[in-house]
Amino acid sequence: MRLGFPVRVLGCPGLPSYDARHWSQRPHVSVSLAYLRDILHYLRANKVCMYRMHSWLAPYVTCSELPELRKQIDECVPELAATGELARNHDVRLSFHPHSAVVLNALNEDQAMRSAGHLEALTQMMDAMGLGAEAVIVTHVGGVYGDVVASRERFLRRYDGLLGAVRRRLALENDDRRFSHADVRVIHQTCGVPLVFDSLHHLLLNPDRIPMRDALDYSLGTWPEEIRPKVHFSTPRADVRSLRGSHRLKMPTWTEHSDFINPFEFIAFLRMAQDLRPFDVMLEAKARDLALLKLREDLHRFAPDLAGRIR
Repeated sequence: MRLGFPVRVLGCPGLPSYDARHWSQRPHVSVSLAYLRDILHYLRANKVCMYRMHSWLAPYVTCSELPELRKQIDECVPELAATGELARNHDVRLSFHPHSAVVLNALNEDQAMRSAGHLEALTQMMDAMGLGAEAVIVTHVGGVYGDVVASRERFLRRYDGLLGAVRRRLALENDDRRFSHADVRVIHQTCGVPLVFDSLHHLLLNPDRIPMRDALDYSLGTWPEEIRPKVHFSTPRADVRSLRGSHRLKMPTWTEHSDFINPFEFIAFLRMAQDLRPFDVMLEAKARDLALLKLREDLHRFAPDLAGRIR
């Protein structure tokens, strides 16, 4: 089992995850790739085998107002190939999770077209990197817009209209407010898109009361046999915080990720899934790589039998 973390590297201060310069300074994917190669070396040094890349790895690449930045992926094919080779040599499984403005089932046709364009750009980069089928783009269904069924159908139409290369990379995640595991299961049954099971989202949104083990087992079974499924795991933030500049306190909302992973909840999750199909786990915690390293340490202390299964 691989453990991974998303985007920001906190254990190496000053290491950006992409070229975040303003458009007027002409940010470029070549700069982002240099950062990514440094991240891959950091992952190798810390024996981390899975990582989620920033969805703006190619800055402004789909911005219609900046046509001069739309060719940056084509300009960097050799660098993309070299970066992909480095990831393979370091045995790192890579993925993307598009930002919240990427909404395939948007009512606004322009937004839907931009969303499809962004997915195409992410796919183009993964293909140019020579990444295998295990490198996926994880997305959500999108908005409800007052009608869950119509919104699901709109997603299915837009999914069907995507390039085949994009569909081969796409995976669908249950969310915490709009589309539950039962909803994405219906979508999978229609179009075959693999499902990424998110444990916290399932706790927050499960109106059909599907047991977590059943939902996880079903999601794992949606993946092709030759691809190891991936799962998202997090624990909710449970602390009370003082609001900056006031004496008021902010109570936990349960939808926010905790800074670190509660090891006992993770151990219980793995024991629940022990006889299911093997899978990789993307840890979603505010402390990012530090949370992963701490959890690995906790597993050796509290569940050494499980720690031996972690790559």
